[in-house]
Amino acid sequence: MEPGHRMILIVDDEPDLCWALERLLTTNGFLVKKVGSGREALELLDLFPFECAFVDAKLPDTDGFELAQRISEKNSAIRRVMVSGFFYNDDVAVLHALEKGLITNFIGKPFLNEEILKLVGTDRR
Repeated sequence: MEPGHRMILIVDDEPDLCWALERLLTTNGFLVKKVGSGREALELLDLFPFECAFVDAKLPDTDGFELAQRISEKNSAIRRVMVSGFFYNDDVAVLHALEKGLITNFIGKPFLNEEILKLVGTDRR
């Protein structure tokens, strides 16, 4: 990892979404790792100092809320952003997860690039 670069983890089983997020973030100076399962995400958390994780709500091997909890248990300083086309920002499950600190932010699919950049731009350095 190059010094001064901020690392982002993308956990989503949709290759097109991963590609779009990766391209947006890398062209804005972030280092990105992307995986398609919760198991792979947890393995990477032991290897890299991520500051933010974009987590899909529905993954092939786990629920996104459960994964967000596991990420928090490993490192509570990592911002956990739920990205979903299944839930909306006013869904009870999302509101509950935000209230309990399970996730730190929610972004619905499809999202605007500006939403993502604004969110990561306010991350702690």
